[in-house]
Amino acid sequence: MNHAMKLRLPTAAEALPGRAQTMPVLNRHFVHGRPLLPPFPAGMEWALLGMGCFWGAERRFWQTEGVYTTAVGYSGGITPNAGYEEVCSGLTGHTEAVLVVYDPARVSFEALLRVFWESHDPTQGMRQGNDIGTQYRSAIYYTSDGQGATATRSLAAYQQALDAAGHGTITTEIAPAGAFYYAEDYHQQYLAKVPNGYCGLGGTGVSCPVGLQLPE
Repeated sequence: MNHAMKLRLPTAAEALPGRAQTMPVLNRHFVHGRPLLPPFPAGMEWALLGMGCFWGAERRFWQTEGVYTTAVGYSGGITPNAGYEEVCSGLTGHTEAVLVVYDPARVSFEALLRVFWESHDPTQGMRQGNDIGTQYRSAIYYTSDGQGATATRSLAAYQQALDAAGHGTITTEIAPAGAFYYAEDYHQQYLAKVPNGYCGLGGTGVSCPVGLQLPE
């Protein structure tokens, strides 16, 4: 795999075939014991958020008030039930994503997006810091029209803040959520299992103006 290939998404003809078998995952969150797999309690909403290496990203969300549960996996690509090594090859089209299941009565999607924007640099394209490849691209995969509209407005608001601070153009992909393939069990809640493990999160230092009037 040459470096250039890892910076572009594969075509359907190039993508790895994957498999029909789903990844076996212990259905118990390592931190709080809630389930990782649906069905989730009535009233819960969810979205998939990609912001570089999913280890640190997942921790940021399980620590967020109002989040019911989290899990890590692969989404946005082609290959069904891909494994980690396959995703890292650049031949699945997936990005590393966090499943964020939340109670909208306790935390708004807008507030979750503030965590999202401020916890990584969404201007870097197919990388995040020293992590280079399509699997590290920034993405918001939404599950309702309301989430999609909120995501689009928040991107516009954060772009204004980044422009004012002299940063570049946001490259975050915003799209309806497709299939989410759970990652291997050892990746789930990795930084709770390995407290000194690698965390590649690094924001721009620019605050997201969530809670202010967002542009229509």
